Amino acid sequence: MFQMSQTLLDYILFLADTNLILAQRNAEWCAHGPILEQDIAITNISLDLIGQARNFYQYAAIQLGNNTTEDTLAYLRKEREFKNLLLVELPNNDWAHTILRQFVYSVYAQLLYTKLSGCDDAQISAIAEKALKEVAYHVKWSGEWVIRLGDGTEESRWRMTKAIDNYWPYTGEFFIASDYEKDLFDIDLAVMKNAWEEKIKITFEEATLALPENIFMQRGGKQGIHTENLGYILTDLQYLQRAFPGAEW
Repeated sequence: MFQMSQTLLDYILFLADTNLILAQRNAEWCAHGPILEQDIAITNISLDLIGQARNFYQYAAIQLGNNTTEDTLAYLRKEREFKNLLLVELPNNDWAHTILRQFVYSVYAQLLYTKLSGCDDAQISAIAEKALKEVAYHVKWSGEWVIRLGDGTEESRWRMTKAIDNYWPYTGEFFIASDYEKDLFDIDLAVMKNAWEEKIKITFEEATLALPENIFMQRGGKQGIHTENLGYILTDLQYLQRAFPGAEW
């Protein structure tokens, strides 16, 4: 069996953890969405993200061996072992915050998976190629909502502006390379950042929203340094498995 490097393993866990935690946050809207159609939409996006997380966890588990499974990686690791982006663990606050987070992340994921779909790791390439079909919808759906809220009522515009103020400082971490990302798959994060900003700018202009400038960017999630929010998320997510070890449906 091929033994992957620790660097590649950490990167796969970063991808898996980010999708899992964002899925958990989005799932909090289940039965609480503004209207039924959008309630179903955000729930389906959560399921897409869980599916992507599972694929990455399964790949990591096979390489780790020792009876490691996707479940042990999701349910039996502690906060400092998770490598998800800080952005995805932040509270939902309101619909505008959730939409803004999904949009900026989905545009990033679309660019990243496009690169990964052509990488020399066959499994990661296959996962990324499959995920791109789902992410294309995520970008379209969330982008339309950004425009609807930004160029909508005075109230909706205020909420979207507030979301940008609160969440934008966490977007820089997309493009700040961790040790395990450096020189991996020949992905130039600086080039990707420029492409990401251009895509965000197009939608923001249609939404009559300003692109923030000269903002201090938070970091740490990729290295396992998180906000207090992740602990609360994992308490909910991991409760059953920790309370009843080995429990199965």
